[in-house]
Amino acid sequence: MAEAVAFYIFAALILSFAVAVITAKSAVHSVLFLVADFLCVAGLYVMMQAQFLAVIQVMVYAGGIVVLYLFVVMLVNLKKPAEAYVHPRRLGRLGLVMSLAVFAELAAIATYGWLKPAGVGGALEAKNIEQVGRALYTDYLVPFEVASVLLLVAMVGAIVLAKREL
Repeated sequence: MAEAVAFYIFAALILSFAVAVITAKSAVHSVLFLVADFLCVAGLYVMMQAQFLAVIQVMVYAGGIVVLYLFVVMLVNLKKPAEAYVHPRRLGRLGLVMSLAVFAELAAIATYGWLKPAGVGGALEAKNIEQVGRALYTDYLVPFEVASVLLLVAMVGAIVLAKREL
């Protein structure tokens, strides 16, 4: 009974912080609400006896990813008005083609995950680091790499937006 109450409390906190992330007026406040959301998700992991995932959640997401978001918020001047000038060498069509390619990759990954046979890539039976690493670099390699590419694109995009001339 106590576990159910704790689960519903964490779930309510996660939902309320997620709404606060979206509705916050300041980008910095939004990032702080995101940290609180990540910490509540780590609390859910602890409740499920997945302490390794909870520690990784705090270290990677609440630590590293949020720092990346704060750098983006600080590099990009959000109060600056939009520029009317469009650079003549802007490659809008190439960007559209690349975004369609990424969307096709994500659709292929989702389709593969949906059509995958029942015994392949199931839940981890033992809760140790070796099995987590094996699953991460075998069954979940493509989503892991997609996440790393998306983070790289976000960093490059922030740098490009922050810099006036390349």
